[in-house]
Formats: sequence, C-alpha cells, structure tokens
Amino acid sequence: MKNKIRIASGQGFWGDLIDAPYYQVTHGDIDYLVMDYLAEVTMSILQKQKNKNPELGYARDIPELMKRILPICKEKNIKVITNGGGVNPISCAKAILEVAKSIGISELKIGVVLGDDIKDRIDSIIDSGCELNDMETGEPIINVKDKLLSANVYFGAFPIVEALQRGAEIVITGRTTDTGLTLAPMIYEFGWTKDNFDLMAAGTVAGHILECGAQATGGNFLGNWESIENFAQIGFPIAEAFPNGEVVITKHESLGGKVSIDTVSEQLLYEIGDPKMYITPDCIADFTSIKLEEEGKDRIKVFNIKGKPDTPSYKVSCSYESGFSASSTLTYSWPQALTKAKAVDKILRKRLEILNLQFDEMRTEFIGYNACHGPLATEIDEDLINEIVVRFSVRSKDYKSIERFGKEIAPLILTGPPSVTGFAGGRPKPSEVVAYWPALIPKELVTPYVEIMEMKS
Repeated sequence: MKNKIRIASGQGFWGDLIDAPYYQVTHGDIDYLVMDYLAEVTMSILQKQKNKNPELGYARDIPELMKRILPICKEKNIKVITNGGGVNPISCAKAILEVAKSIGISELKIGVVLGDDIKDRIDSIIDSGCELNDMETGEPIINVKDKLLSANVYFGAFPIVEALQRGAEIVITGRTTDTGLTLAPMIYEFGWTKDNFDLMAAGTVAGHILECGAQATGGNFLGNWESIENFAQIGFPIAEAFPNGEVVITKHESLGGKVSIDTVSEQLLYEIGDPKMYITPDCIADFTSIKLEEEGKDRIKVFNIKGKPDTPSYKVSCSYESGFSASSTLTYSWPQALTKAKAVDKILRKRLEILNLQFDEMRTEFIGYNACHGPLATEIDEDLINEIVVRFSVRSKDYKSIERFGKEIAPLILTGPPSVTGFAGGRPKPSEVVAYWPALIPKELVTPYVEIMEMKS
C-alpha cells in the first residue's frame, strides 16, 4: 500500500481550459489525472449527437487530448480517469485506442464503466414499480416518457475501482458522480472498505474540491481575486491523499493560482444543500465536520471528515424535450438609454399580445442595469449610462409563436425609440428547450459493469 498518492484535476466541465491536463502531467509529479466533463445538460447534448451518429456521444476533446498527453502518462505511469465517455464510453475508448496506435503506443488497457444509461429500460423499470418520480414535483416519468432525450444513473467510485483492479491505465465512464472520480483511486490504492464511511466521506470531500477545476485554486474567486497570480497559466488543484483519510489540497508550484483556506472553502460551499447530508452513491458526507489547516504556501490540509452510510437509491438524471425558445438583443445609446430600452420592451409585449402569441415565459433583461441582479438592481442615473443592451427571451411549446417572435425584433429599429444599434444575425431561430428531470431509483434495479478494452504488442 502506498503512503501517499497525488490526484490532479484536469477538467471541471466540458469546455474547460484545454491546456490544463497537459500542465498537470508536465509541471510536476502526479499519480492520477481525473477529468470531469459532465453536467446535466451535457448528457442531453451528447445523446443528440449519438442519435445523429452512433459513433458519437462522448466528449470529442478527449482523443486529441490523449494524443498529446498519453505518451507522457505512459512514461510517468499516470493513470487517467474521466466521465467524458458521456452516453457512449465504448466509442470513446475505441477512439483513444486508435490514437494510441497512431502515435506508436503498442500496449494500453482501458476500463470502460457501463450500465448507467437506462433510457431504453424505462418501461421495464416502471413495470417493476419504480415510477421515477420527479424529485421536485412528484410527477411520474411516464408524463414525459415519449419526450425523453437521456436517462442516466449516477454511479459512484466502486466500478472505477474494479477497472483499476483489473489493470486499467485509463478508465472511461458515463454518468459517474464528480466526486467518485477522485474517491476511486484512494479506495484502490489504500484498500479502503465501503463500510468505512468516514474514509468514503474523506475521499468524497476531496473529490468535491477537485471537481470544478481551478475554482479551488483561485478561479471565479469571490474574495480578493486580484491577489491571484498568473491567471493565464492557472494551476488546477491536486489532492495529496493519505491512507488515514487526510488530504492536502495543493497545486504545481510553477503554475499560477492560489490555494488557501478561502479558495478551498468557497469550493466546499459549491452546490451544497444540507451540509450535514451531502449524498453520493458511496456515502453521506457531513460537511460540517470538515477542518481546514494551512500547512504552507498553497497547501491546505483537509481532515476530521465524518461520514454516514449510503442510501438505498441512486440518483437518475433525465432530460426531455420541453418546447422551444429564442432570444434577441438591441442596443440603445445615450441619452435616456434605459428609458428607451424600457419603452421598446412595452412596445414589443403589446405587439405580441395583439398577435395572440402563446408563451410559457417571456423575459426582458437590461444588460448594464439588471441582467445579473434582476429586481434587486438599484436605480441608476441615466445620464451616466453610455448604452443599454436589451435582451428579449421567450419560451413556448408552440413553435409558430417562437418563430413569429423572431420576426418582430428587426421592425423595432425603425418603429420604436431612436438611437438603436447592435442588431445582428438576422431573425433569431427557435431552438429546442431541454428540461431536467431528477429522480431516484432503487440500487437493486441497476447494475454497473466494467469492460476491458486493450491493445497488445
């Protein structure tokens, strides 16, 4: 058993800093590179891509990234774990094997975690007595079953552990929890057992700190953000993990960013409901038990974490089609920019009312005044405003209403208040709205499994 491992965050979401994984494997020593690509809406995007092309459905940045870092990972014995397999982990693994072959790597073993995609099993799951009720409204999923785009179970760390035990150098998963990516190598390396819930919670907390990439090292920092050095090459967080469950959050010394009690604390509070009940498939972590201690520059010790037994259910993330939307903007200049913007909003709303168009929601934002703070925005002196951008957005299940809305924006230029500019792109086209359906499913109804794909010399 190792007495310490270093687990590096390489991505916080699909579209994160492309160079971050390369920096992590080249600017210092690490044992694992973990990359979180998935958010709820990402799964629906990937499913749409797979529907158009059965070979797609994974984060397509991965093969090109692997071409760049795989030789380094092989040389340094760095294992890679990612949920970037999305809704098609097998195709993702195949693409990586092709990349490995093209750059002269002759031996590679990839573990693929499967079983999370239950979209084609919805009928049988309902027949078993599980209605996959929406966790917010209580409605049964049958109400939107015909509109489903994706349905994926959040698995935890143990399928990844199995892949590592079977010799995988790279592990590709579908909808695995963000925290499970980091917890898994701790379980594997230190021999932790699933019934030691304090250790499960310790690894989960470490995973929560790493899951959003540079958000733990000064990115998006609400404190003294101007004190963060070298944003251009910001270092992503690294968890130095120990067998007793203690973790030190740090970063590569040569990279920018900052690891402090403040930056780590901010990330710990990210997406937290009841801090005593941070629920994952592996345990329930009590965030009120966490202690932080500064060990040195850019080194924060995280310890004393308490955990509770896991629940009998997995969370299911579903997405479904829910109508259409469109947005468009106009810009009004000084003088009376805000007054003009408010006037054009009234004009547009009246015209849409006369046309008897049907909208589930219409929203107007005055960018430069209330787009961030909405009704909490304080009044401002119009004489001090150079310009206001007004953004109109509508949502409806009626495609024709959305389409007609798009035809009502350009006419405002010559039939409304003066000093307008900024109209570009022609008539906005309706786009599909993807809605989120969270549900719970008994764990006995879903079984994760691992396939090993490899190339041998």
